[in-house]
Amino acid sequence: MHNIGSREFFIALGIGLLHSLFTLFVVLSSFWLCLALWIQQPLGSLLSRVAIILWSLFALSLIGVYVSGHLISRRTDIIIYCCAFALALIWYFSLDARQDRDWDPEVAEQLSYEKHGDTVILHNVRNFNWHADGSYDIHWEDRTVDLNKITGVNVITSYWMGPQIAHTLVSFDFSDQKPLVFSIEIRKEKGEAFSAIGGFFRKYELSLVASDEKDIVYTRSNIRHEQVYLFPIKMPATERKALFIEYLHQADELRAEAKWYNTLTSNCTTLVFDMVQAINPQRLPKDYRLLASGYLPNYLYDLQALNQSVSMKEWYRLAHINPRAEKYDQQSNQSSEYFSKTIRVGLPKTE
Repeated sequence: MHNIGSREFFIALGIGLLHSLFTLFVVLSSFWLCLALWIQQPLGSLLSRVAIILWSLFALSLIGVYVSGHLISRRTDIIIYCCAFALALIWYFSLDARQDRDWDPEVAEQLSYEKHGDTVILHNVRNFNWHADGSYDIHWEDRTVDLNKITGVNVITSYWMGPQIAHTLVSFDFSDQKPLVFSIEIRKEKGEAFSAIGGFFRKYELSLVASDEKDIVYTRSNIRHEQVYLFPIKMPATERKALFIEYLHQADELRAEAKWYNTLTSNCTTLVFDMVQAINPQRLPKDYRLLASGYLPNYLYDLQALNQSVSMKEWYRLAHINPRAEKYDQQSNQSSEYFSKTIRVGLPKTE
């Protein structure tokens, strides 16, 4: 009798646990789906909101009767919900990234190139002229670079929403010409604005922008007034060259097939990490600072990719380009070469 009672107790406990897990699944999956519907609005603004309300009522009623009883039978309730959610997943994962949207002018063109040995001719390098009110003169240009003349690599972090999150750019220095910046960004449509939440739900395609520093760095520091930091990185010449080529491969992939941006897994920092890992003979450690990208400079410091003779606190002070960039605006020389030179004043050497 005692054994039978214990067995029944554990069976009841197991069933109760399964019911609790299913309730948790309904809550989490419904929350995810409602957010996906809100971001994507597949039925238009009004009908998508109606769909969110109906699904929420369906989930809440299911949970309510699941605790106290059932709609039809508990097994049937589970089957109905799982089938409905499976159809929602089929819809979501059938969303394809595209190349043919009405793109914002900042990301309207795609980077392409011709490679002849170590000489690379880049097409569609962005070099906009920005005005104080945020407007710009559109200008895309070609640029020829010699990979053997890369003299340095810089990680640039731009903060616009607190210390935890930053946009990451990578700038290449050359011995015979001005620097060139690569930036992995969302490929936004006209009138579209960035949303970190939207980035979780296939809202934006990926874009790779090659740009002049006077364009893509200046607009962040001097026009949008983000807090921008420039960190020269220790990197052997062979790896600098290999990293540049990895960016070219990334451009090939994005031209061949559009890809989704993801706030967590496919963003401006994680993709740079993947490219650096691809050219690095040593395995780089995974770290939370790859996700909390605002702390990426600290991660680089711990890897000894930054000059160790300067403390991290001092690095942040010296790497902050905004005070120097503001002085640049007051100078008569407004060339991009002078801008790049100005924002590097006082930076520690890589060695």
